[in-house]
Amino acid sequence: MLLEIRHITQYKYAVPIRESVMEVWMQPQKSIRQRLVSFDLDLDPASQLFSYVDSFGNAVHHFDVPQPHDRLTITARAAVESHAPPRLPEGLDPGEWDRMRSEALRGECFDFLHPHGFARETEALRHYISDHGIEDIRRQDPLRAVLALNKAIYDSFAYEAGVTRADSPIDHVLETRRGVCQDFAHVMITICRSWGVPARYVSGYLFTDRKHGDRSDPDATHAWVEVFLPSLRWIGLDPTNNTIAGERHITCAIGRDYSDVPPSRGVYKGATTSDLDVGVTVRKARAAVNDPEFMRAAKRGPGPTRRVQPNVAAYEEQRRHEMQQQ
Repeated sequence: MLLEIRHITQYKYAVPIRESVMEVWMQPQKSIRQRLVSFDLDLDPASQLFSYVDSFGNAVHHFDVPQPHDRLTITARAAVESHAPPRLPEGLDPGEWDRMRSEALRGECFDFLHPHGFARETEALRHYISDHGIEDIRRQDPLRAVLALNKAIYDSFAYEAGVTRADSPIDHVLETRRGVCQDFAHVMITICRSWGVPARYVSGYLFTDRKHGDRSDPDATHAWVEVFLPSLRWIGLDPTNNTIAGERHITCAIGRDYSDVPPSRGVYKGATTSDLDVGVTVRKARAAVNDPEFMRAAKRGPGPTRRVQPNVAAYEEQRRHEMQQQ
């Protein structure tokens, strides 16, 4: 499936600020399952753009706007060719639980086995596990267990934007039984890790299809979970929509929780307040995209658009990291 993505983020400040420094995790990953055809970032006000690969193998772009401004607009555009993952078996043998206890696996997946940030056990989570018979799910083989947990979270919570914030702890969604994709992902990650199943947070986009029963917001970024099973390696599960992550899911970044890979994060100088507006469009490409794989840093105003070749060494390192995680 060939998908086109446009992601617009705009910060508005009540009075002009003196300077802002930002990082963004918006570039879709390059992997066996998805090919990055093209990607560009457009900044207004114009700024020089830099990039690096973080410790999880994600492409991160950062920039500094050193002059006064009362708004900042970040527009990311990408074209991605995605492929469906291999079909999962109906289940695994019970020995998979023993294989997950190996020291080699626990060392390889150390970051995704321990509490971090928003993915932490709380008293409210323990009550949820008890009230919904979640521990009974664990008696199945690991694959059936995580698939059943995916459905249990889908059935337990209603999707409703605005009830929680980006920095809300999981207790908020557990108390109200309402939230958005990142809330459901944090609940599932925390439970999986308590079972000894490595789980990581995935930030990206979803080509929403109501015919498939999707309930997530088509105008927003999306988040889901990947769990590690020794016999299958990393598999993606989407508790928001009770589905397996497939060709409609476009991965941008992976981390321990949302705090590792927000779409954008930054600071500014100035005594004022800010408002954030975000718009996302994901659609099927109308025609084949012929652009080569490159990163384009676009500058508004006078002067031509610059095309900057990616840092080859950095992307080779990123690719090695991806292969280790597969």
